[in-house]
Amino acid sequence: MNWSTWQPRERATLCFIVKDTRILLIRKKRGLGAGKINGPGGRLEPGETTLAAAIRETQEEVGLTPLGVEERGVLHFQFADGYSLHCTVFLARDFTGELIETDEATPLWCDLPAIPYDEMWEDDQHWLPHMIAGKSFQAWFEFDGERMLSKDVRFADSPGRPLA
Repeated sequence: MNWSTWQPRERATLCFIVKDTRILLIRKKRGLGAGKINGPGGRLEPGETTLAAAIRETQEEVGLTPLGVEERGVLHFQFADGYSLHCTVFLARDFTGELIETDEATPLWCDLPAIPYDEMWEDDQHWLPHMIAGKSFQAWFEFDGERMLSKDVRFADSPGRPLA
């Protein structure tokens, strides 16, 4: 895979809310990764910033407005079928609103030591714990369906846009 010339077909976001010792996750009901556990998020709308998309998608999927949202990482996905996705990952430490289930997602609060990685995309275990611990990152993954073929994950110690 030549990542230097790679171009994503779509751009999306994920927004993880971590409050005290718990993280808000969702079980996706439809779309890419339906049935899997992930964070709220989705595709950008035309002209939308990644931050605006992360907040909007969280509101639409679980009824909460994340507060203190920080960009913490960038995921690059290439699938064997030709699909490619650039995903900006955000972390929030607070929120307003009432948690709801929608036709897109079933929300669940999970204790940080009990994150169900076995029900998530295979890549999550390689970056999510480090992000929760305060690191920023960039990562590149190749998948064939739901099977991870390769990974390259790079971390930076401070929040904000990670190092390339």
